[in-house]
Amino acid sequence: MKADEREVRNLYTLHREDLHRTLSFIDNHLKEELTLEIISLNMAISQFHCHRLFHAYSGMTLASYIRIRRLTNAASELLTTDQRILDIALDYQFESQEAFTRAFKKMYHMTPGKYRTFMSKLIYMRERIKMNVKTKEPIGWMLTGSHPTDYEMGVDFKTVHQGKASGYLRSAGEIAGGFATMMQTFKADTYRGQRLQLSGFVKTTDVDGWCGLWMRIDSKEQDAIQFDNMSNRPIDGSTEWTRYDIVLDVPQNSTTISFGTLLNGKGQVWIDSLRFETVSDRIPTTNLEDIENLPDQPVNLSFEEILELE
Repeated sequence: MKADEREVRNLYTLHREDLHRTLSFIDNHLKEELTLEIISLNMAISQFHCHRLFHAYSGMTLASYIRIRRLTNAASELLTTDQRILDIALDYQFESQEAFTRAFKKMYHMTPGKYRTFMSKLIYMRERIKMNVKTKEPIGWMLTGSHPTDYEMGVDFKTVHQGKASGYLRSAGEIAGGFATMMQTFKADTYRGQRLQLSGFVKTTDVDGWCGLWMRIDSKEQDAIQFDNMSNRPIDGSTEWTRYDIVLDVPQNSTTISFGTLLNGKGQVWIDSLRFETVSDRIPTTNLEDIENLPDQPVNLSFEEILELE
């Protein structure tokens, strides 16, 4: 991390909600002109700080992010509409079909026409497979929770933040209560003694309970020694693609790291562009039982402190 990461982090904390609204603003205006000046005015900060902030927490420039979102949405329209490739290109602010094709091929490694044909066939084959297989879980992921049979998970090729697909978790029918999680677990060896950040983009529709990303660090005794499920900053309702972060320490006695998304109640949540990276200890953790928030000594052992305040 750079020497001024604390300043950038403070800037991010100050403008967290503005940044979330800006991501929605970008998604809602992809077919219009979007520049650094327009985005910085929307966030009410300078262009310099807007550029630094966006680059620090998306890992790319604002222009690159907008281009990726335009290409991703264009790819979705290739699969969900019969629009001509030229019309899609112009809609998403590309000056010509040739320019669109060059950018699309660089990202998807095939032309728009080939992508439309190939992915349409792939989706058709997956739907045929699902007709004959009761459970088709995404590779590497498992469905668990208190009521996993009330939910389903899968891969979505049409609602995507970046690339060709996203993962989703959604309720199936009436929900009596409880939750489900789409998750996976891996060894902690690589990250022991470090501070680990999980970041990812989340989109929701009609979540009437709450949802979020989560990560847990377990010891050999299977004790959870670090944990965050965003219960103190839950996502509900319908939201556009928004980035969220979880930061936990990985102690030396850690053995496994589990992570995923959880959904409590009805609705649907999509996750995409997940990323793990080690960060400086100057980046605060999001651990829900952070020892820094505990008192140094036990308090009110006689239960009479309230009397002293009266």
